[in-house]
Amino acid sequence: MKYDFVAVGDITTDAFILLKDASVNCEINTDTCMLCMRFGDKIPYEKVDVVKGVGNAANAAVAAARLGIKTALVTDIGTDRNGDECLEVWRREGIADEFVRRHSEYPTHYHYVLSYEAERTILINHQPWPYVVPQFNETPEWIYFSSVGEHGESYHHELAAYVKSSGAKLAFQPGTFQMSLGAEKLADLYEATELFFCNKEEAQRILKSDIDDVPELIRGIHTLGPRQVVITDGRNGGHSSDGTNIWFLPMYPDPKPPLERTGAGDATSSTTTAFVAEGLSLPEALMRGMINAMSVVQEIGAQKGLLTKKDIEGLLSKAPEDFTPKKIS
Repeated sequence: MKYDFVAVGDITTDAFILLKDASVNCEINTDTCMLCMRFGDKIPYEKVDVVKGVGNAANAAVAAARLGIKTALVTDIGTDRNGDECLEVWRREGIADEFVRRHSEYPTHYHYVLSYEAERTILINHQPWPYVVPQFNETPEWIYFSSVGEHGESYHHELAAYVKSSGAKLAFQPGTFQMSLGAEKLADLYEATELFFCNKEEAQRILKSDIDDVPELIRGIHTLGPRQVVITDGRNGGHSSDGTNIWFLPMYPDPKPPLERTGAGDATSSTTTAFVAEGLSLPEALMRGMINAMSVVQEIGAQKGLLTKKDIEGLLSKAPEDFTPKKIS
């Protein structure tokens, strides 16, 4: 079978722990803030929501599948009950799992998300999966690559080589490990990337720059190789570039205060990629991506709020007049 959208990366089960007895302390003249709780004490929490089969790649696969796109997931899980339940989630969403590999020697990832004041701090633990680029019977139209574990450096080079030799288009949304590796070590992957996503702070980290101007950061990312670039900036909206022109788009207004921000970036980038794959221009696709991100933050977890194509187009028809791409360069 030929897939239009193949998501590649690690997955997890997230346990969202909603805190009520905590505080946030930020250091003066820095961007560092600390989530604080009493040490050596019993800390009450409001509730726990367990969400199966999430993570950057899984969230992207669910987003694409709900848009009606033929989607597959490439990932590794254990042979445990947690892995069984993750598979059940993806099958209900209509995601092909023929490239999901199972391992008896490692457990399926399980992460803890400490939620406080609509932000989250995530406790993570990546297993040393033996990553392998699958043998596709037919080349996928788009491969969407995101977060993997710190032992997977060679996987990036194998995937870059596959993309270059096969002609598949690559969308790359780097995770923490990929940013810590540095753009130099992943030069071949950046060069193979058709469509790149990150937020402003991540762009600064990747470029090792304190530049605050997003269009300038976009130009910096282009020099690494990606042909099209999207950089988001929270409530300040997002910028997109096709390598020639740069557009600014304000955020789609929240109908009410966000409940939990996990998955907003995944929704933006995967939905944008899906609509580019459908033939829309990058600025038009980003409009749909930001609408889906708005919906996601109204729910707990990264998948519950993901919309269908009909829902997105309905919200777009009701968008404020200023919710339109503005060419700035």
